[in-house]
Amino acid sequence: MNKYRKDFPFFKAIDEKSSVENKDLIYFDTAATAQRPFIVLNAMTHFYATENANPLRGLYSLSERATMAYENARDTVAKFINAKEAAEIVFTRNASESLNLVAYSWGLNRLHEGDEICVSIMEHHSNIVPWQMVCQKTGAKLVFMECDKETGIISDEEIAAKINSNTKIVSVVHVSNVLGVTNPVKKIGEAAHAVGAIFIVDGAQSAPHMKVDVQDFNADFFAMSGHKLCGPMGIGALYGKRALLEEMDPFLRGGEMIEYVTREKATWAEVPHKFEAGTVSAGDAVGMAAAIRYIQSIGLENIEAHDRELAERMMAGITQIPHINIIGPKDASKRCGIITFTLDGVHPHDIASLLSEEHIAIRAGHHCAQPLGQYLNQTATARASLYFYNTEEEVDCFLEKVAKLREWSGFKD
Repeated sequence: MNKYRKDFPFFKAIDEKSSVENKDLIYFDTAATAQRPFIVLNAMTHFYATENANPLRGLYSLSERATMAYENARDTVAKFINAKEAAEIVFTRNASESLNLVAYSWGLNRLHEGDEICVSIMEHHSNIVPWQMVCQKTGAKLVFMECDKETGIISDEEIAAKINSNTKIVSVVHVSNVLGVTNPVKKIGEAAHAVGAIFIVDGAQSAPHMKVDVQDFNADFFAMSGHKLCGPMGIGALYGKRALLEEMDPFLRGGEMIEYVTREKATWAEVPHKFEAGTVSAGDAVGMAAAIRYIQSIGLENIEAHDRELAERMMAGITQIPHINIIGPKDASKRCGIITFTLDGVHPHDIASLLSEEHIAIRAGHHCAQPLGQYLNQTATARASLYFYNTEEEVDCFLEKVAKLREWSGFKD
C-alpha cells in the first residue's frame, strides 16, 4: 500500500525533504482528519477554474455545467453508501451538521414528554449534544446503552434493556473514534424498528475504512464527513430515506431551498434541495466525490486489511511496553486502525507533546467523547489512528519512541 503515498502532496513534501515543518513527520491522526491526494485538490481546482458558477440557478451553460458537477457528486455519494437514489443525499458541512439536521427537523417536531432517545455511551459529542437539546425542549429522556469496559461490545441484553416501547429515536456511532470498535448496527437497527423508532447511524469513522451499505443495515439516516475520507473540510452528507425527508421541515431557510415565496409564507423545493439553503459548497462536493472515487480505486477491502495489519503490529508492540494501558479491546483486528492508550505517570497531553518533538502526530484528550471517558474513569487518553498511507516503518518508529516516554519524563523504570 506504500505506493499510494506518492499521491499525496503532504507525504511528497516529507519524502523529498522539501518541507521543514513536515520533515519526517509520522501522521497518526487520521481519525481526526485524513490527508488529501492530488486528485482531490486537482478536482476542486478544475471546478473553480473551468466550471465556477452558482449551481442550480443560472440558465446559461456555465451554470448548467456547475449544476451537473454538483449533482454528479451527489450521485457518487449515493452509490458509495448504496442509497436507493441520489435524492436521498443532502449535502451538509460535516457529520455533526447532518446529525443536527435530524435533531432539529425530526426530533423537535415529533418527540414529547415520556418519549426516549437511545444512544450509546461511546458517542462523539456530535451524537449526544443535539439529542440533549431535543430532550430539554420536548421533555423526552436521553438513555445510554453501555458497553463492556474491556471489549467495548454492547451486549444483546443491553440493547433489549434500553430500546423499548418508549423509544422514538435510536442514534449510534458505527465505529467508535476512541475504542475503534464497530457496533452491531444491523442488530441495533432491527431492535429500533421493532418498537417503531427511527434509526440513525453516525458513520464519520466507518465510511473511510469499510464498505457501507445503508440498505443492508436499514438505516433511516446516516451521517458522514468528507474530510475523514481524504476529501475537503467543510463538506459532509446526510443520507435519509426519501419518505422521511419528505415529511421533515427544513433545518435552514433562505435562498435556493424555496419553491415559492410571498409576503406571508413560503413553500419548499423538492428533496433534497429543501435542506440546502443558500449557495451550495459545490467545489467541496466535487472534492468529496473525487475522494470517494479515489479510495474506491484502492479498494475499501484493501484499506480495511491494511488498517488491520498495521493496528495488529502496533498492538503487538505497544502491549510489550511496561506501564502501558490499552483502552478498549485488546484485539487489534476489531479496532478499525485506532489504538487508544495511557501510560502510567505520564499525562496523555505530555505523551502527545513528547512524541511531537520526535515528529510523530497523535491525538490526546477526551476525543469529544467525555461521557465515555467518565464511564471508563479516564479523563484523557492518547490515540494513534492509522490509514492506508501509513507504513510498518512508521509503526516501528512510533513504538520505539513510546518505549522511551517514561524515561524522558524522569522515571527510572
